[in-house]
Amino acid sequence: MSNESSRSKEGSGFAFLGMCILVALVASSAIISYGALRIAKFSREVITVTGAAIQEIKSNYIVWGCDLSSRSMDLQSAYASLQTNREKVKAYLLEKGVAEAEISFNPVYTYVLYRRGPEQQETNEVEGYRLNQTVEVRSAEVDKIAQMAKQSSELINQGIEFQAREPQYFYTKLEDLKVEMLGKATENAKERATRMAQATGDQIGAIRSARMGVFQITPLYSTEVSDYGMNDTSSLEKKITAVVNVTFEVK
Repeated sequence: MSNESSRSKEGSGFAFLGMCILVALVASSAIISYGALRIAKFSREVITVTGAAIQEIKSNYIVWGCDLSSRSMDLQSAYASLQTNREKVKAYLLEKGVAEAEISFNPVYTYVLYRRGPEQQETNEVEGYRLNQTVEVRSAEVDKIAQMAKQSSELINQGIEFQAREPQYFYTKLEDLKVEMLGKATENAKERATRMAQATGDQIGAIRSARMGVFQITPLYSTEVSDYGMNDTSSLEKKITAVVNVTFEVK
């Protein structure tokens, strides 16, 4: 009789243990399911928008240059001619109000010219020399230098062989402006997200993530963009566009 009682108690203990394990499994499954639900809800209930900020600027720095050249049968004569032209150009620039410190002369490049044969093939006989040199003006007086660049064809009247380049326009405070514009673009993204959420009766919460897009620096009325960003230097007046992609929590 005692053996049967012992076996009965032992069976009851196993049954109780099994019940405890079952309850624990159900409870842990519920906890895991609730956690998974919370994670899914956290990942699903978001809204991602693109914000943009646009600002017009006027360039505050200009780089303009022209290419001087001379040609002669002998190297010394070619160099002397180039030096004369260089002095004339420098005098012209100073007369136009350009500061001497703003004028720079790049190195002289020498090209040997070979005589061509009856079938235009190049021979080993030297026909002459051509020398090239670039003169550059770098200045913060943008309007004055831009106007001078337009009038530079006057140098032709002095018998100078040169080719004027298109001015390049820059904005030197761009880095400070970028920070300001990123803030405005983020504000724009928040405003867009708020309106979208309100349309469905929701509210936006904290920022989950933010990614800065590329900056587009284009001529004032241009609509051209690039996936890698643009940095226009051909226009005096420019338009800067900053873009950010922001993900907000939805309450």
